[in-house]
Amino acid sequence: MESKRQQKVASLLQQELSAVFQRDLPHLFPGLPPGISLVRVSPDLGVARVYLSLLLARDVAAQQTLVEDNVKVIRQALAKRVGKQLRIVPDLQFFIDDSAAYAAHMDKVFGDLHIPPAPSGDDAESGSEDSKPQRPKLFADEDE
Repeated sequence: MESKRQQKVASLLQQELSAVFQRDLPHLFPGLPPGISLVRVSPDLGVARVYLSLLLARDVAAQQTLVEDNVKVIRQALAKRVGKQLRIVPDLQFFIDDSAAYAAHMDKVFGDLHIPPAPSGDDAESGSEDSKPQRPKLFADEDE
């Protein structure tokens, strides 16, 4: 469970990192800059785990390598933005968030399932009244 302070810092970092990617360092990312889906901060506020959403990127591995190679530049640009609000700018660790791709995959799997329709109510009513489902007997000496 994250503390309120961790949540506030994570929210601040998410906003400022997206601004850094879009405004301060657009030259580093050809095409679309990566989106930030989640930021988690350690309890001592020294490490931030940043989850990047690279849905529209053509080459995810190349984009990830590009981000990892420029961690120092990204952290410096972030420090200019949050230097007055945070005493220490946390170390940044970048991870790829593939939850949207996984959700699309699961949608496809569920869409491809063939589920036969349930038997209609007419079939169940055609039997006698005594064909109600029986309650299972839990004990041998149980009478109805």
